[in-house]
Amino acid sequence: MMEGNSTAGSFTPSQQFSVADLVVVVVYFSLNVAVGIWSSCRVNRNTVSGYFLAGRDMAWWPIGASLFASSEGSGLFIGLAGTGAAGGIAVTGFEWNATYALLALAWVFVPVYISSGIVTMPEYLQRRFGGERIRMYLSGLSLLLSIFTKISTDLYSGALFVQVCLGWDLYLSTILMLVVTGLYTIAGGLAAVIYTDALQTLIMVLGAVVLAVKAFDEIGGYPNLEEAYLKAVPSKIVPNTTCHLPRADAMHLFRDPVSGDLPWTGMTFGLSIMATWYWCTDQVIVQRSLSAKSLSHAKAGSILASYLKMLPLFVIIMPGMISRVLYPDAVACVDPEECARVCGAAVGCSNIAYPKLVVELMPSGLRGLMIAVMMAALMSSLTSIFNSSSTLFTMDIWRKLRPGASERELLLVGRVVTVVLVALSVVWIPILQSSSGGQLYVYIQAVTSYLAPPVTAVFVLAVFWPRANEQGAFWGLMAGLALGLARMGLELAHPVPRCGVPDRRPWLLADIHYLHFAVLLCTATAAVVVGVSLLSPPPPLARLKDLTWWTLSREPPQPSADGTSQGPPDGEYATEPPFWARVCGINAIVLMCVNIFCYAYFA
Repeated sequence: MMEGNSTAGSFTPSQQFSVADLVVVVVYFSLNVAVGIWSSCRVNRNTVSGYFLAGRDMAWWPIGASLFASSEGSGLFIGLAGTGAAGGIAVTGFEWNATYALLALAWVFVPVYISSGIVTMPEYLQRRFGGERIRMYLSGLSLLLSIFTKISTDLYSGALFVQVCLGWDLYLSTILMLVVTGLYTIAGGLAAVIYTDALQTLIMVLGAVVLAVKAFDEIGGYPNLEEAYLKAVPSKIVPNTTCHLPRADAMHLFRDPVSGDLPWTGMTFGLSIMATWYWCTDQVIVQRSLSAKSLSHAKAGSILASYLKMLPLFVIIMPGMISRVLYPDAVACVDPEECARVCGAAVGCSNIAYPKLVVELMPSGLRGLMIAVMMAALMSSLTSIFNSSSTLFTMDIWRKLRPGASERELLLVGRVVTVVLVALSVVWIPILQSSSGGQLYVYIQAVTSYLAPPVTAVFVLAVFWPRANEQGAFWGLMAGLALGLARMGLELAHPVPRCGVPDRRPWLLADIHYLHFAVLLCTATAAVVVGVSLLSPPPPLARLKDLTWWTLSREPPQPSADGTSQGPPDGEYATEPPFWARVCGINAIVLMCVNIFCYAYFA
């Protein structure tokens, strides 16, 4: 049908970018900058609370939209569609599992964080356990995770998108996007980020829905998807292998625990551990909920984000599968020379599934809108990460090194950190490009599963087990880090073999799926925390007030040690009007029913 385009040299865009497309992109970015400026003017961002927590005055709808937009960066558009093209719908579990973690965030974790009156997650652990070393370690780890799994993947995927659509050089595209995004994050603080996220969510969802409708139309509707997908085989294959064949279980969410690419045991248990880390303890996400006007707004924001997280199966993952059906030679290539020619990565080209659809199926003008949407997705997640990373470094590391730093100095340092993080992330892109068989989403989840589970274990024990103490938490984190880095080092040393090459990796990699490894790692960390805590003296009871689920008070938070009141100035936040509490509760139950029904339908 449109096959001829994919053979025309490695990066020639199939149809030229029209004037209409260009106009749409320019209008869109102007609108974005206007919203950024407007929201910055509304909040005083020359104070730390104004810049980093948006003055704690956010309503539920921008929070929900921002939670969704921050998690659905362009890395997710490209990564989810690519993994869908490569392996079918099982990757949906990563999105749907978020429902339970988001509800836990609003109902369990946010009340604890609010009553403890904190700005950053490491600050919570410092108040809970005392001592400085855990706070410093966690800040450092969060910054590392930002570089390895967030900034670099978003930059790479956004640049890949521009490359497929416009034929520009990958690194030129990267630099261009950085300049635009960096400018308005550094200028505006969290309020600019949350309101522009709300605008971008709207456009992202609309654009993705339009593209999904066109894609389904192209293959004759949803009933034909499974049959067409199972026939989507590239013309150039590696002889005597089966890696060019689509997976027989492509339309099943739950896959075999031993032979499945995403085993159901890992997707249930391992994924819940990673989701708890991401949604309940990660600075980027929690910072949005902490900026809410009240607890009801935080809860309603979580519910809105969960409903939005149900969409990607239909608007991102299935269109990725359709892209493989329509362009099997490009998206499903297995021959290393062919793949290198199509997308520059010998390990496979599933990452181009989504941009390929945009370029081929969208009419002029709408194509510009979709490119703007991808840039929007990229920018919304990057701005969130820049803002949160600079918050972490400034509040947890710089303040420690320079206790007397003025407010002006803290804001300047926050802006400088953003620039340094970006430079490191750009250097990491080539390594990312060739890892995990070229599937961006698998790479993100694998790295997360080596570094995040110890943090989940420590936070859950900190909130629910008052006996946990500083020594236990610290040595648990250290043991978890050592095990996680060992596995990550093995992974970098022994990448997944290419099609047709026998798998000679050590059994730890070949036989233990990264999602199963997450369960083992979390369990090992928890065991060390419990063991060391029981062998050392318990924390004093006075320290636990307001810091665990069992010692919550409904009083307004007190000023912190450095004299700044970090909680809301009155007790309004913690008290909820009974009517809204009930509305949020009923909505949460309806949401869980919808989620369970969808799981059962596609299992």
